[in-house]
Amino acid sequence: MVQYFFEQINAIEISESTTIWLKTIILNENKKTGEINYIFCDDEYLLQINRDYLQHDYYTDIITFDYVKGKTISGDIFVSLPRISDNASTHSKKFEDELHRVLAHGILHLCGYKDKTVEEEKEMRSKEDFYLALRS
Repeated sequence: MVQYFFEQINAIEISESTTIWLKTIILNENKKTGEINYIFCDDEYLLQINRDYLQHDYYTDIITFDYVKGKTISGDIFVSLPRISDNASTHSKKFEDELHRVLAHGILHLCGYKDKTVEEEKEMRSKEDFYLALRS
């Protein structure tokens, strides 16, 4: 089950087709959908999570907490909507496109992909691009 929550921010509409697309990513990665919660929030809310749980003192667009068991993908994925908006502007992208990239990014983390090294980041971007192309 994929659920969407909003903390300290106005709700945005997430279409059923987006949920189906996210589940398709999971299936394509040979995994099963468990309990996945997207928590949309503002920059300050996510900064506090970054400080409290990861001891990082900087803004980010996404933090993923992994509760995966075997092939069943579960987790809490916190997403800063203002950060996505800023990133979209910076990279001359539409908000919706950047939102989908970040949503896929969280799922890919739960599927086991990392982005700490240059090589891992390259693979993550390749996977994001592949799945974003499926939306078109």
